[in-house]
Amino acid sequence: MLLWAGAGLGALVVVAALALWFHYGTQVFFEIIRTGFAACF
Repeated sequence: MLLWAGAGLGALVVVAALALWFHYGTQVFFEIIRTGFAACF
């Protein structure tokens, strides 16, 4: 059950990332990822 929940969450993250990529374009997508990663550290 826990494995299925993890797989579902992973799939949701991938779908969300692809949706952002198609909506905003490659340059903005990577800028958002870079800014979020920098904010974490």
